Amino acid sequence: MSARRVIWLLVAGVGVIAFAIWLSSLRHLERATLGGDLVLPGLEQAVNTITEIRLRKGDGTHTTLTKGPNEWSVTERAWPAARDKVRRLLLDLGTLNVVEEKTRLPANYAALGVEDVSSAKATGTQVDLIAPGHTWALVLGKPSGAKSGYVRLANSAQSLLAAPLVSADAAPKSWLDSALIDLPAERVREIQERPAEGAGFVAVRQKKEDAHFNVVPVPKGRELSGAGAADTLGAALSGLTLEDVAKAGAADPKSPHAFFRTFDGLEVEAIGRKDGTHALLVLSARGTTSESGLEAQRLNTRFSGWEFEIPDYKYAAIFTPVTDLLKPLPQPPPKPAKPAKPGKGNGTKSATTAPASAPGQ
Repeated sequence: MSARRVIWLLVAGVGVIAFAIWLSSLRHLERATLGGDLVLPGLEQAVNTITEIRLRKGDGTHTTLTKGPNEWSVTERAWPAARDKVRRLLLDLGTLNVVEEKTRLPANYAALGVEDVSSAKATGTQVDLIAPGHTWALVLGKPSGAKSGYVRLANSAQSLLAAPLVSADAAPKSWLDSALIDLPAERVREIQERPAEGAGFVAVRQKKEDAHFNVVPVPKGRELSGAGAADTLGAALSGLTLEDVAKAGAADPKSPHAFFRTFDGLEVEAIGRKDGTHALLVLSARGTTSESGLEAQRLNTRFSGWEFEIPDYKYAAIFTPVTDLLKPLPQPPPKPAKPAKPGKGNGTKSATTAPASAPGQ
C-alpha cells in the first residue's frame, strides 16, 4: 500500500470520527429538548439554594428579589417580598417542561415574545436565578392559551413552547408583601376624624354590643342618613393592603388625620395625602395597656418610616367626611314659570288696524 493511500485513509478516518462526534452532540441536543424534558435541568432540586432572582424587561423595568435569613425582600423598595409568590415562581420554573420546539431564527422571536431584552422593543421578561456556583437564565415570552407559554434560554437560539404557563412581572411593586393591618370592625370603639377642610367629628360606640356608631356632632339642621351611617368607618382598617411603598417624608400638618381606638387599648393614627391619582398613607400605633403596647410595637416595626400607596376606595373610607354620612339636603321647590308677556312667545303677531279711507275716496 502506497504512502499516499495510507494518508488518505487516515484523513478519511479522522473525518468519520469527527462526523460521529458532531452527530452524537446533535442527538444529545435533540434529546435535551424533547417533549416532557425540563427546560431548566437541575433547578427543581436546587430551588432552596436560590439566593437571588433578577427580573428585567427591555423598557428598563427591573426587580431584584434577595433571600435573607428569614424572608425574601424587594431590593428596589427595601421591603419584604410576597413569600408565596416568590415560592410559586421558583416551583413553576423548576417543573417547567418542554411541549415542543419552536423557531431558532432571531427574526421570528418577536412573534413569540422571546427576543433579547437588551432591545427596548422586547416584550418578554428575562429571569435570572442565582445560586452558589450556578445561574439559570430564561426569557419568558407570550402565553399560548391558559396552560403554556413561549420561552427561550437566554444563551440558546432555540425557542420552546413550555408548560406550565409562567408569568413574572418585572415591576417591583408587584412583588411586595402587601399586608398592612387587619383591624376588625368589632374591635373598634371610636374613630376621630380631623379633615384637612370642613368639620371634624367622632364616631363612637359605648359598648361592644352596640350595633351602630353614634356620630357627634351632627351639623345643625342635618340628620344622619341612617342608624348605621358610620358603621363602614369601623371597618376602614380591616384587611388594609398596600399597592406600593416609599420612604416617608415630613408630614404636612394640614393633611387629614384619622384616629382609630379599640376597646382593648390600641390606637392607630392615619395621616393621608393625595399625589395626583395616588392615595398615600402614613400609619403609626400606640397602646395604653401592656398587651396593646406589644401589638403597637409590632405594627410600628412595619409602619415606621414608610408611606404607603393604598387603594383609593380604602383611602375614601378612612377619611370619610361627615357630609357623606348625612341625609341629602331637601331640594328647593321649583320656581314658578313666569307668565308670558302679551304678543310675545305665543307665535302670533299683534293685529294692526288699517287707516280709514278719506271721504270721497
